[in-house]
Amino acid sequence: MTQVPVPVRRDIPVESNSGKRAKESDVRNRRYSIRHPFAAEAEMLELESGSRVSGVTSDLSLGGCFVCARRTLEVGARVRGTRTHESQKVKMLGVVRVVEPQVGIGLEFLDIDPGSSAILLAWMENLRKSE
Repeated sequence: MTQVPVPVRRDIPVESNSGKRAKESDVRNRRYSIRHPFAAEAEMLELESGSRVSGVTSDLSLGGCFVCARRTLEVGARVRGTRTHESQKVKMLGVVRVVEPQVGIGLEFLDIDPGSSAILLAWMENLRKSE
């Protein structure tokens, strides 16, 4: 996997909508990439429990995405996932940073599969050009 630089401040706790606290900084203060509206199928495997969650992304950046899903995971859960758009797949390792129950989860990408990096970059370039 290709290491994605992830600046993280851990001094400001965040609460999910379920009221659970996480020892991470406020998501808006941490974002370093612009998110673009983007729909891709999302499949995730929570690494600790083996729970599977699927949904559709509503936005995407080089550093993460939001996945609309009826079932959510806990803030801090680590996931291995695949994003699929027009038969192209991006495989990644991520961590849940935001939970909106019955709506979805915000993911931060920690690692991107080496074979997926070029695809993710191409998706982002196409999104930038279409603005």
